[in-house]
Amino acid sequence: MPTFTIFFVSVFCLTTMLQLWLATRHKQHVIAHREQVPAAFATQISLAEHQKAADYTCAKVNFSYSGIVLHAVLLLVLTLGGGLQLIYNFWLNWFNDPLTHGMALILSTVGLLSVVEIPFSYYRTFVIEQHFGFNKMTPGMFFSDLIKHYVLGLLLGTPLLLCVLWLMQQAGENWWFYTWLIWIGFNLLLLAVYPNWIAPLFNKFSPLKNDALKSRIESLLRKCGFESSGLFVMDGSRRSSHGNAYFTGFGKTKRIVFFDTLLNRLEAAEVEAVLAHELGHFKRRHVLKRIVLSFAMSLLLLWALGYLMQQQWFYTGLGVPVTAVPSTAMALLLFFLVMPVFSFLLQPLSSLYSRKHEFEADEYAAQHASAENLTKALVKLYQDNAATLTPDPLHSAFYDSHPPAAIRIAHLNNLQSIGATV
Repeated sequence: MPTFTIFFVSVFCLTTMLQLWLATRHKQHVIAHREQVPAAFATQISLAEHQKAADYTCAKVNFSYSGIVLHAVLLLVLTLGGGLQLIYNFWLNWFNDPLTHGMALILSTVGLLSVVEIPFSYYRTFVIEQHFGFNKMTPGMFFSDLIKHYVLGLLLGTPLLLCVLWLMQQAGENWWFYTWLIWIGFNLLLLAVYPNWIAPLFNKFSPLKNDALKSRIESLLRKCGFESSGLFVMDGSRRSSHGNAYFTGFGKTKRIVFFDTLLNRLEAAEVEAVLAHELGHFKRRHVLKRIVLSFAMSLLLLWALGYLMQQQWFYTGLGVPVTAVPSTAMALLLFFLVMPVFSFLLQPLSSLYSRKHEFEADEYAAQHASAENLTKALVKLYQDNAATLTPDPLHSAFYDSHPPAAIRIAHLNNLQSIGATV
C-alpha cells in the first residue's frame, strides 16, 4: 500500500472517530445538565425552556451521526473506492477536450454530492426544525429555494471553474497565483452584488418603518462613525422562527439587516445593543481581518495544490491511476475532497480566533450601548433559538464560533460591573 494512502487513511480514521466522539461527548454533557437550569440563567429561563434546548441539541447531534458516517463513506468511495475514476472514464466517452472533460467531471461530482445532501436537508428542516417549532417553510418553498441555489451556483460557479481550469492548463507554473487573483476579484464582486441582487432572490427586504427605533439606531451609527446604505427588515419568519441581525456588503453597499423575528422579540434598547455588537465587528476591523485571513489561506491552499498536482503519489495514494495525472480537474477535485480531513484538526484555532472577536465586539457594545441590554437580548435569543446553555467544552472548542452562553454572559456582567464603577 502506498505510503500516502496509509497516511491518508490514518488521518481519515482519526478525524472521523474524533467527530463521532465529540458528538457523543456533547450529547452526554447536555443530558447530564438537562434537569437544572444553570444558576446564571435561573431567573430568566425556565426549566421547560432549558429542557427543550437540551432535547433540540440532542436531536441535532443524533442526526449528525448519519451525516458524519455518510460523508466518510462517500469520501472513501470516491477516492480509494475508485468512484472518481469511474466518473472520469465515463466522461472520456463523451469529451476529448481536457477543458470540457474537466468541467463535466467536476460539475457531475459536485452535483452528485449535492443530490445526496437533499434528503438530509429535508429531514433537518421538516422533521427536526418542525418538531421543535422553528420551521415555517413549506415543501414547495424548500424545493424552490433549492432550485434557486443550484441555478445561481451554476451561473456564478461555472464561469469561475472554467477560468480556473483554463489557468491550471495554460498559465504555466504560476497558475496558482493568477487563480488567486481571480478568486479575490470574484469574492469582492459577490460582496458587492449580494445585497441588491442575490439576497432578494430568497427574502423580501423592506426599509425599517419603526421611526422611534430608526432614530435610535441612526443616533448610534452617528456616534460610532458608521455609514450605511440603509436599515432593512428581512422576512425571516417566512422560513424560520430563529432571529438574527447582520451586516452585508462593503463600502457604499453596506446594509444593516434585521430579521423580523428579532424585532418582534426584542425591546428597542436591546436591538440597539445587538447592533452595537455588530458594529463592533466593523470598528475592530474583524470583517477585514477575516477577509484578509481567508485570502491568505486560499493563496496557501492554491500553492499547495500547485505542488501536489505534480506529484504522482498524490493521485495513486488516493485511488487514481497514474494515467489520469494529466487531468487538472482530477487534481482539483481530489484536493478539495480530502482537504477537510487534514484541516479538521486545526478547527479549534479558527473557533478560538472567532470567539476572540466576539468578546471584542461585546466590549465595544458595552462601551457604546449597554452590556445589560445586550445580556437581556442574548438571553432572549438563547430562549427563542433553543440554544443549549451547557455545551460540552471540548465540542464547543472545535465547533462554536461564539463563546458558550455562560462564559459570554459572565464576561458581559463583568463589563457591566466595570462600567458601573467607572
